Amino acid sequence: MLNKATLSNGLRILHIPADDSQMVYVNLLYGVGARNEEYEHTGLAHLLEHLMFEGTKAVPSFDEPLESAGGENNAYTNNDVTNYYISLPKQNAELAFWMESDRMCNITFEKSKVDVQRQVVMEEFKQTTLNKPYGDVSMILRAMAFKKHPYRWSTIGRKLSHISDVPVSVIRRFYKKYYAPDNAVLAVVGNVSFEQVMEWSNKWFGNIPAKGVKKDVLPVEPRQTRQRRKVVHRNVPENALYMGFHMGSRLDADYYPCDVISDVLSNGYSGRLLLRLVREQKLFSKIDAFISGSEDAGMFWIYSRVAPDVRIEDAEVALWRELDALKQELVPEEELEKVKNRFESEYTFRNIGGEHLSNNIALAELRGDLDSHLREPERYRAVTANDVRSVARELFRRGNSSVLYYLKDEKC
Repeated sequence: MLNKATLSNGLRILHIPADDSQMVYVNLLYGVGARNEEYEHTGLAHLLEHLMFEGTKAVPSFDEPLESAGGENNAYTNNDVTNYYISLPKQNAELAFWMESDRMCNITFEKSKVDVQRQVVMEEFKQTTLNKPYGDVSMILRAMAFKKHPYRWSTIGRKLSHISDVPVSVIRRFYKKYYAPDNAVLAVVGNVSFEQVMEWSNKWFGNIPAKGVKKDVLPVEPRQTRQRRKVVHRNVPENALYMGFHMGSRLDADYYPCDVISDVLSNGYSGRLLLRLVREQKLFSKIDAFISGSEDAGMFWIYSRVAPDVRIEDAEVALWRELDALKQELVPEEELEKVKNRFESEYTFRNIGGEHLSNNIALAELRGDLDSHLREPERYRAVTANDVRSVARELFRRGNSSVLYYLKDEKC
């Protein structure tokens, strides 16, 4: 049973009881991510996420009180949202409400703390993007695929200097603009009553004023009509082939058929790309297809490594052959049924634990799609072979593609 309410300041409350658990999972989701940044100040949402763990005047160290109470906490940032989650024994659950409400409005931005997290994030930028094999792939692909929309940069940021040089005043302004009760969803799952959740929510969040946060008006990415291609050389062990295709947002009608297509191509050992191009034809050493599932119009990605001694041009031709087959032939019902069955089992698994369930319902509520989330298996069941073929014809247009040849540098 899902309970729902909204405080007078706009904070949305979701609650699912779990009387058989000894834990309570508290998830606070903010409607801000990398897409809300400016082109010359990227990486802010992620840097601010780190700073949120530096504490406030009331709670100088965020982790210590939680750990002392038997709890755990963490967070993540992506292009669309920033999410904070805490798990605590039920007898200590109120602690999460107090601490999250405190840092919603009381981060101090002390220079010493900002400098520490600035260095941490810069090191993460180096390790994941600059110094890691294939680490800059996402950065390159996003810049190829998006020319207007802020999805054209990754969550980590466009440049290392955007982290090292950003003024504290800019970080503080970003925080004050987006960290507000009317830009957040509080989802609670566990052994606690809805009445208790509402009492704590009003007690700790009720006096925080709304800020009138309005959804940013972002530039719409123009329809791509010509193929974009790029070749880069790097010190990597294998040549790699990447493809990206524009698709709709998480709320668009083609989302479910696109997700089904990604599963037909690469989910499990019977996925077409793995079965035919890796195991049978041995053109690739690994290959995967997946969707971004983003709040605005996103991408259908294919990531692959080309097998040794295979020309990357030949590998690309074979890959296009598989994509074109989906545009011409109906997926057999048995194959489609297998994909749908796999989705239902994965959907059930993703919503078993309180931590995952609280995150999933908060995301759905933030996008105004809570009912659809609860009925997702029905949405997938409704996808037909004709839907798959129709969507594939638009999705896998040559003019809708960005193709990256990521080649190993023989000089290295």
